[in-house]
Amino acid sequence: MLDKLNIIKQRFDEVSDLIIQPDIIADQKRYIKLNKEYKDLKILVDKREKYIELTNNISEAEEIMADGSDAEMVEMAKLQLEEAKEALPNLEEEIKFLLIPKDPEDEKDVVVEIRAGTGGDEASIFAGDLYRMYAKYCE
Repeated sequence: MLDKLNIIKQRFDEVSDLIIQPDIIADQKRYIKLNKEYKDLKILVDKREKYIELTNNISEAEEIMADGSDAEMVEMAKLQLEEAKEALPNLEEEIKFLLIPKDPEDEKDVVVEIRAGTGGDEASIFAGDLYRMYAKYCE
């Protein structure tokens, strides 16, 4: 997983370098596309940093516990190890979810038309209920 995150970090660095170039800023369509990619990659890069921090905390705590010269440090290392091991699986799940490729259709807009059919007032009430249901779902 760390290999994939490192590749994403490289792409993030490329995009951040591209965004500040004047010729890219002049081309608004490309600039908007790169800016959107930058924001998407930023989330993964932040999770990568947190993942690296947690794995480093685990290894440091294990080293301190293996040394065992200072009882106070060993106690703190145990707490740090426990916290890191508790947070690591949740973070891994979040990263796995973020690594799933996005559907290109997700970016498109949708138009839904709801009309009351035959049935008079009851059809209108149902159409209103259906509209509110879809509106809440979209929120």
